[in-house]
Amino acid sequence: MDEAVVLDAVSKVYGKGGGAVAALREVSVGLPRGGFTAVMGPSGSGKSTFLHCAAGLDRPTSGVVRLGGQDLSGMNETALTRLRRERVGFVFQAFNLVPSLTVAQNVALPLKLAGSRPDRARLAEVLERVGLAGRAGHRPAELSGGQQQRVAIARALVTGPEVVFGDEPTGALDTVTARDVLALLRGVVDELGQTVVMVTHDPVAAACADTVLYLADGRIVDTMSAPTAAGVADRMTRLGAYA
Repeated sequence: MDEAVVLDAVSKVYGKGGGAVAALREVSVGLPRGGFTAVMGPSGSGKSTFLHCAAGLDRPTSGVVRLGGQDLSGMNETALTRLRRERVGFVFQAFNLVPSLTVAQNVALPLKLAGSRPDRARLAEVLERVGLAGRAGHRPAELSGGQQQRVAIARALVTGPEVVFGDEPTGALDTVTARDVLALLRGVVDELGQTVVMVTHDPVAAACADTVLYLADGRIVDTMSAPTAAGVADRMTRLGAYA
């Protein structure tokens, strides 16, 4: 299995001088293509910064990020925007749907922004995949929170991205709905061969992944394969400030 994303000695420092804060400290890791990776750590450990640098949303202070073998450090903002639009999908805790657009229009938005004509068959396929085939004409206000997150996942999948990044994608959902959304993400990996990288604080969510990366104080301090919720929760009690 090759690597969808590689971070090589990536550091990210916010501020300068005595007020500088190192959010990431020389992080080196490869995230496998066709795998489901969860990123965990205490508050302030660098989880969101890790995801933002890996996805090309933020530039590291030093080090190299490669997505699909392409070095992001030499790309200007226009090229990075195009890369994020065409090769990366995002799912956030806030669903970030456009209230005035229908489900189908929200899902097609990345294609429209890229200047592509949405393919009806592709839209129908993606909506079927997330269990919203009968809701294409509804607006976000007519949907439950779980259904809105399914729309966000469909929107992340519609361009056929190399990697789907999730930043606390189940954080705003109840436990039953969260379980359904996690099963959907798991199916995207197992059935479509998609790559998913998810930041989470929830051991149950992390247990759906193939591998868990543990961050503390801006460094990867451990990894866990074939995680269980109990195993993840136990490891979290011995990280960084919790240790």
